[in-house]
Amino acid sequence: MLIVKVLHLWMVVSWFAGLFYLPRIFVNLAMVAPDSVAERDRLLLMAGKLYRFMTPIALLAVALGCWLWFGFGFSGGWLHLKTALVVGLLAYHAYCGRLLRNFRAGLNVRSHVWFRWFNEMPVLVLLAVTYLAVLKPF
Repeated sequence: MLIVKVLHLWMVVSWFAGLFYLPRIFVNLAMVAPDSVAERDRLLLMAGKLYRFMTPIALLAVALGCWLWFGFGFSGGWLHLKTALVVGLLAYHAYCGRLLRNFRAGLNVRSHVWFRWFNEMPVLVLLAVTYLAVLKPF
């Protein structure tokens, strides 16, 4: 079971790397001048590759987390809250995909400042999930 835990942590860390970096690419995309097609295309290529890379990692992180949950039989309010936060992260991940599609279609209406704030959400969730998983406060 410790190998499953190691793999789960590895997938979570990798997924969060993508959740931290993809919105940073969005910041840069929101700042690209309309006449800078090459820069826009390069950033869209980077964002698309990152999103395609991090999606299976997210699914593996969740699957391994469920394996641990059902294997250890954890219970308690902390786990239910942590699970709700993970569901929120999955929604955030899916919303990043929607934002990427909007950028590709030229439909982005958000500013680079909005994306800077948007980028901070996974940081707060990571803090909460780590607190819950380590301290199991309730």
